[in-house]
Amino acid sequence: MTSLVHKTALVSDGARIGKNVKIGPYSVIGGHVELMDDVEIMSHVCLDGFTIVGEKTRIFPFAVIGYIPQDLKFSGEESRLIIGQNNVIREYVTMHPGTANGSMETTIGNDNLFMIGVHIAHDCTICNNVIMGNNVTLGGHVHVANNVIIGGLSALHQFVRVGHGAIIGGMSGVERDVIPHGTVKGERARLYGLNIIGLRRANIPKEEIYSLQKAYEMIFSEENTLSDNLKNVEAAFPKESMVLDIVKFMQEKSERSFCKPKNERE
Repeated sequence: MTSLVHKTALVSDGARIGKNVKIGPYSVIGGHVELMDDVEIMSHVCLDGFTIVGEKTRIFPFAVIGYIPQDLKFSGEESRLIIGQNNVIREYVTMHPGTANGSMETTIGNDNLFMIGVHIAHDCTICNNVIMGNNVTLGGHVHVANNVIIGGLSALHQFVRVGHGAIIGGMSGVERDVIPHGTVKGERARLYGLNIIGLRRANIPKEEIYSLQKAYEMIFSEENTLSDNLKNVEAAFPKESMVLDIVKFMQEKSERSFCKPKNERE
């Protein structure tokens, strides 16, 4: 099917437009932008830079996508913003490309929902099936794994990692990594156990959830060092893949420390 471009839209020479693409009134498409098949760009959307928008992604009015990062070190390098398939990008969302000090690429996976006012900074990686509430803000180099929910008005510090299946409560300030399946919240976010509701919704067997809970208690026990606790969990649950995922996440190199449970004495 032929693409539908409104007569008031400005599409630069060089932009690549797939099949059945819709571009609404007063939208502006830069010369290095590629829109894959079945993309819908609504009115007053601005797309620029070396940006690819994947199939069936919908971008709502006043979103600003692919413009240069808010990074004083950025010097015009031809970095990219890659957006996957079937994403919903709501009003006033901003997404920036990568930088030479990062991966040169900001990557958005598939089937994500970015609600009003979300900001994705340079060099971030967002995987699949992620939901970000209104006005969520990500600093540069943040990595968000699959099936994560981030509540509205939350902010994530640069270089923070969020493990798969985690949930971040609204109005949280996240300065440290969030373990897979963790629940964090607070002005300076702390860990408040596992995302049990999310695990149940994902039809994880009760036995596996129980193992995760036991492993969680062992990891954050104050009787030993964190390093020793992780080794003990590996030994205790050698075949529990979900437990080992948490251990691996916590053993990987990171620029940040971890969100931990709040000590009752603090």
